Amino acid sequence: MTNSDNNSLLPAYLVVGDDALKRDAVMKKLRMRLEKLGDLSFNFDGFSGETADGAAIVSACQTIPFASEKRLVQVSDAEKLKKHDWEPVVEYLSSPNETTVLIMLAEKMAASAALYKAVSKLGKTAIIDCSRPKARALPAHIVRMAAGYGLDMNERAAQKMVELIGEDTVRIDAELNKLSLALGPSAKITDKEIKVHVAQVSEAKPWEFVNAFSARNISECIRLHALMPSVSALALLGMCTSRIRELICAKSIESEGGSVSSALPKMLGVPDWKVKNHAAYARRFTSDELRCSLESAMYAERSMKSGSDSDATFIEWVLSVLRK
Repeated sequence: MTNSDNNSLLPAYLVVGDDALKRDAVMKKLRMRLEKLGDLSFNFDGFSGETADGAAIVSACQTIPFASEKRLVQVSDAEKLKKHDWEPVVEYLSSPNETTVLIMLAEKMAASAALYKAVSKLGKTAIIDCSRPKARALPAHIVRMAAGYGLDMNERAAQKMVELIGEDTVRIDAELNKLSLALGPSAKITDKEIKVHVAQVSEAKPWEFVNAFSARNISECIRLHALMPSVSALALLGMCTSRIRELICAKSIESEGGSVSSALPKMLGVPDWKVKNHAAYARRFTSDELRCSLESAMYAERSMKSGSDSDATFIEWVLSVLRK
C-alpha cells in the first residue's frame, strides 16, 4: 500500500445501518487495508458497546502500534454505549491518535447523536451508510447479489425469496450461496426453483394481508393468513376496518369528481405513497358493500371478544366481505 493509501485512512469510522451483510463487508474491506500495514494480531482491540468502558476504548486508541503503521480498535453495537462511556470517546475524537483507526459499528444511530456528529467531522467518508435497501428496491438488489454467485435470477424469483425468508440480507446471502452449490454456477433461477429449494421461515406482513384484502383477492388472503401465526385475528380485523374507512373516503372523493391521489393523502394526513393504490382498490367495491362491511366487522369483533374462535370468525368475515 502506498503512503497516499495509508493517509487516506481516517482515524475513525462509523459503519451504521440495518444491513448486517453490508456492515460485515465494509468491516472486512477496512480490515484488509489495515492488514497490509502490519500484523493486526498484535495491534487489535475489540469491544462491545453493551459492556464496554469508554475509558478503556480511549486507552486502546491511544496505544502506540507494535511493528505496524496502524492499530485497529473495533466497537460493535456502538449505539448501546452508555452516556458516561460514549462521552470520553467523543472527547477523544476531537483530537484522535493518527496511528489508530477506530471503527464503530451500529445498527442504527441518529445523525443528531453526539457520537455520530463527532465522527462525521473527521471527513466525508467517516460515516459509512449500511442501510438495508427499501422493500420495493430489495428484489432488484437480490438479483445483483445472485449475480455475484453466478446465478441468473429474475425479480419475480427474488420477490418470492423475500416472501419466504424475509428481508434479512445475511439470510438471503446464505440462501443464494446454497442455491449456487445446489444448482451450480450460471443456473437460471425462477420462482419455481425458489419454491423447491428455499424453505418458508418468514411471517407475512400484516400490510400485505390488508393489501390483498383491498384487492379483493380471497386466495391470497387465505395464503397470507396462514403465514401470520403471531398476528392476532382481532388486530387484523382492526387493520382491515381502518382500510375500509380509507376506501370509503376515496370513494367519496371520486364521486365528487375530485382527485383521490392528491386529496386523500391530505384528508388522512399520510404520505402519497401510502395511498397510491386506494383509488383502484375502492373501485372494486360498491359504496353499499363498504358500509355493510363496517357493520359486519362490528358483529365479528363482538363475537371474537365473547369467546368464539377468533381466527375462524375473522376468516368468515373476510369471505363475507370479499365474495361478490
